[in-house]
Amino acid sequence: MGSVNENPQSKRERILLKIKLWGKSHPITLFVLLGLLIAYYFCLPKHLFVAPTATVVESRNGRLLGAIIADDGQWRFPLVDSVPKKFKTCIIQFEDAYFQKHPGFNPVSMIKAIGTNIKAGKSVRGGSTLTQQVIRLSRKGKRRTYWEKAIELLLATRLELRHSKAEILKYYASYAPFGGNVVGLDVAAWRYFGLQPYQLSWAESATLAVLPNAPSLIYPGKNQEKLLQKRNRLLLKLFQKGILDRTTYELALLEKLPQKPYRLPQLAPHAVQFLAKEQKGKRITSTIDENLQANVNSILKKHYTDLKQNQVYNAAVLVLDVKTRAVLAYVGNTPTDRNHQKDVDMVQANRSTGSILKPLLYTAMLDAGELLPEMLVPDVPTQIAGYTPENFNEDYTGAIEANKALARSLNIPAVRLLQEYGLEKFRNQLNAFQLEGIDKPADHYGLTLILGGAESSLWDLSKTYASMASTINHFNTTSSEYFKQEFTNPIVIKDKLVDFGIKSIEKTIFDAGSIYLTFEAMKDVNRPEGNESWEFFDSSKEIAWKTGTSFGNKDAWAIGTTKDHVVGIWVGNADGEGRPNVTGLSSAAPILFDVFDVLPRSKWFTKPLDEFAAMEVCQISGFLATDRCPTKTISVPKKNNYVKACAYHRTILLDPQRQFRVNSSCADLSQAHTESWFVLPPLMEFYYKKNHATYKTLPSFKANCKNPLEPSLEFIYPKNGNRIGLTKNFAGNYNELILKLAHIEPRTPVYWYLDDRYLGQTSNFHEMGILPSLGQHRITAVDAVGNEANITIQVE
Repeated sequence: MGSVNENPQSKRERILLKIKLWGKSHPITLFVLLGLLIAYYFCLPKHLFVAPTATVVESRNGRLLGAIIADDGQWRFPLVDSVPKKFKTCIIQFEDAYFQKHPGFNPVSMIKAIGTNIKAGKSVRGGSTLTQQVIRLSRKGKRRTYWEKAIELLLATRLELRHSKAEILKYYASYAPFGGNVVGLDVAAWRYFGLQPYQLSWAESATLAVLPNAPSLIYPGKNQEKLLQKRNRLLLKLFQKGILDRTTYELALLEKLPQKPYRLPQLAPHAVQFLAKEQKGKRITSTIDENLQANVNSILKKHYTDLKQNQVYNAAVLVLDVKTRAVLAYVGNTPTDRNHQKDVDMVQANRSTGSILKPLLYTAMLDAGELLPEMLVPDVPTQIAGYTPENFNEDYTGAIEANKALARSLNIPAVRLLQEYGLEKFRNQLNAFQLEGIDKPADHYGLTLILGGAESSLWDLSKTYASMASTINHFNTTSSEYFKQEFTNPIVIKDKLVDFGIKSIEKTIFDAGSIYLTFEAMKDVNRPEGNESWEFFDSSKEIAWKTGTSFGNKDAWAIGTTKDHVVGIWVGNADGEGRPNVTGLSSAAPILFDVFDVLPRSKWFTKPLDEFAAMEVCQISGFLATDRCPTKTISVPKKNNYVKACAYHRTILLDPQRQFRVNSSCADLSQAHTESWFVLPPLMEFYYKKNHATYKTLPSFKANCKNPLEPSLEFIYPKNGNRIGLTKNFAGNYNELILKLAHIEPRTPVYWYLDDRYLGQTSNFHEMGILPSLGQHRITAVDAVGNEANITIQVE
């Protein structure tokens, strides 16, 4: 016998010595015992349950957004994180009152169960603990024999050594059958009560606690009496043990049983499908805001009711947090039907971009120093290598400020700017935005690239605008620095942080100043022209937004950004069918602003002052200032500037009355007035002066002045006031009326118009065939230096 004061280490050494001596005396027995011990240690599989589980997606607050059933057709969610207190209490009191005390099996319960079953001549009572039931569930399909019972008992003790009681209870709550194809507490709570487990009442918890006892027999909507009796017996037990007070007990008895399964929530089905691609069978806590998602669903459903009247069946919405790049709402389609591709995720689908890339070109040219915000760009009939772009309204402004051209989404200025900037250069620059749909070389797209000749997804376009917004924010919150990985993918999984990379004084793609000026231009899209209904627009909100419409009215886009959020909208038909009146302005923009209405109001972007420098520009043309034009000072991105000096102001000489131009051939120049005059090229002037009442055409020369630089032109046929009768050919069709013009310098280009509608251009041989309608018409010819000839004819 050891000493009472023997220290623990000496005692342990003495015991090990005895075992060693006993082992030397009984080597075979020791070997067998070690073998059994090793077998016992490894008898429990590393992964207790290998059955497939459903893909479960929760909101950022842990609310269920949707799920995809497991591959074996069972609604089986992944292992629960915790077991609610009410259900835990109910299941222990119903199945295993000594759960917290036994080592995996309860010999007293087993003996009582055997005795009862022998007396009854059949199995009427079970003696299995919750731990044994977990083992049985993991060994599904095994026959219920005494040998299987012995194995279960052994494995149960091993399970108790490996896991805590709380973990064992999680296994039971996750894999217990609750009737039909419902497995686990999480699904059962949703299917039978439309609630999450922690929301269950005592009566509801008791109902679910008794279900796994006989899931094939007791099922909500069937065997109501048996289910009610079992539930109420459990509630009575809870009352008798003092777990429930009398009031709670009596109220619990009054609660009704579930009658039929509820559908699982389907708040974000396309987001669930998107996440399931890489997270199949897992429980995913997303970044999605449940309340915002529900609001956006309602908004899209309301607009869908109107859209389908025009046979437009599909739309998508994506809302991003600019700061964290988290997806806050993800609506992949409208609540349409399978015949109209309701399951297609239009957030990820590549579609024709329409005009939605124009802000990127505008920013690129500002960033390259090749554009100034108010610089006039031509908006005239244009043909480039056989390609003839048209504005959406089929009209021309002659010349328009670059920022207004962007705000009004004019096509012709965009095409001309792309040609000037360089198609290849812009196409290569788009690679930095990781727009997966744009994967072909520049010559495949041509100049149509800027008008919808390429395809991209709402996901990629929205993330690009979010990255641009974030560039400004980061520049202002750091020491005027940029992040190397600013242009990155959004995140959909909570607690996953975006890696913006290291900071640098070098811009990532575009500098913050150029982006800021682009957003300033996009913010001014607040009074669209035309007869569109704009009651949905709140002009007090400062949002940089852009619409786009693809050829054939197949795709309507609207993307808007504030300092805090980006909202992206796509509207159209998933099968590519175009519909009249489907435009970004009329179809997508109303949804955009309805979504912004449910988002917190944001302040406008802070101007990144360190990226700006002052510059003198021509007040009228927006080009670099000269001594011939009125000037003003503007802020432009601080970089080498390649914009030309203003060429639209000419110095002219006027007679003393300032009515006519003069030169040395007809006047004493010492008496002439020198004046700077804003003059546009003839074709630009023709349209510009119709929209600008203050524009003054150059005065004519005095009659006796020679002007060899401005040749005259005259109609040969028809003459002013002619009455023309069109003739028919042998096929019965009208022959064209051939207009003929004489010019002193035939090589000078001449531009033809019928009733102010542009017809085309001639050079060398000035003839133009037309088929005018009956009635009076005005024919105008303008040469390249501004001379103009007009006639009026009557077609009969």
